[in-house]
Amino acid sequence: MLDKLELIQKRYEKLTRLIAQPEIATEPKQVQELTRERASLEGIVTIYQKYKANSKELAEMEALLDNTTEADLIALIKEETSKLKQHQDDLLRQLKLSLLPKDQLANKDVIIEIRAGAGGEEASLFAADLFRMYSRYAQNKGWEVNIINSNQSEIGGFKEVIFEVKGKGAFSQLKYERGVHRVQRVPLTEASGRIHTSTTTVAVLPEAEEIELNINPDDLKMQFFHSHGAGGQNVNKVTTAVRITHLPTGIVATCQDERSQVRNRMKAMAVLRARLFDLRQRKQSEEIDRQRRTQVGSGQRAEKIRTYNFPQERVTDHRINSTFHNLNQILDGELDEIIEALSAKEQVEQLEAVLS
Repeated sequence: MLDKLELIQKRYEKLTRLIAQPEIATEPKQVQELTRERASLEGIVTIYQKYKANSKELAEMEALLDNTTEADLIALIKEETSKLKQHQDDLLRQLKLSLLPKDQLANKDVIIEIRAGAGGEEASLFAADLFRMYSRYAQNKGWEVNIINSNQSEIGGFKEVIFEVKGKGAFSQLKYERGVHRVQRVPLTEASGRIHTSTTTVAVLPEAEEIELNINPDDLKMQFFHSHGAGGQNVNKVTTAVRITHLPTGIVATCQDERSQVRNRMKAMAVLRARLFDLRQRKQSEEIDRQRRTQVGSGQRAEKIRTYNFPQERVTDHRINSTFHNLNQILDGELDEIIEALSAKEQVEQLEAVLS
């Protein structure tokens, strides 16, 4: 890692020299590019310089300790050495974090799609539980939640629910929820008391701004129809529901939860943009493509990122091989402990990739 940091500092110093050269100063575009690159390195170089200065001071203190015999002075040197080591550890942690690739999507709003998988009506009930869990988590963070489209089951669950979460850092936190969630419990409809295993799939898509995607209006097919399900007489009698099909890709987005056709159209377009943005991101990067293909799987029982076991009141996240014994609190939106553990694991993997 230190070798990589030394190379970064040398690049920073070279950029500083280049910007100062008269022949480059007359090229505004080149100056802008060099200045931008230099600014991106400045933070990590500043920390690295502090780390090297602290290392030098620490070495001097340790050398002084080896050549000191006075008890009082030894005690003072040891105290100062301890402080320097602590500061060294803090600087090293900052350096590791600064080497991690920046997630350009971190602060984006998100669209979450929850769909019942294996397990029939019980899976739809669990989909409703997950929707409530994410809604409460968002509420705790001060984020806004809006349902875009939903398809309720006969017993009050969700066959599908699509909603947006608006708030700073929403994607950076909720991206870890992508995948198959498995539940083990006795269904309300089970007379024998036998434990069933069901699944739901969760997809988390970063919302895309209009300026990030150039969608040709001629590529869109708009359809308007009467809403079905909850919403009251107005929703069901007036043609407010909207279905938008992107003809080149076949991607479809539907919204019927609003009373206004205009608002339904705006929300459906937000879903469509998010899906097209996700598609573009996957094409640009093989790694993103791999993650997207595996994020929800097929919804079969064997595919899972997390298991919610009601009889034992525990939640197990299989990506970090950790079990949490506070199932009710987690379903009530207390996800921070799990998300922090997943974030720490991701940081370790990213750092290993950077240094490899």
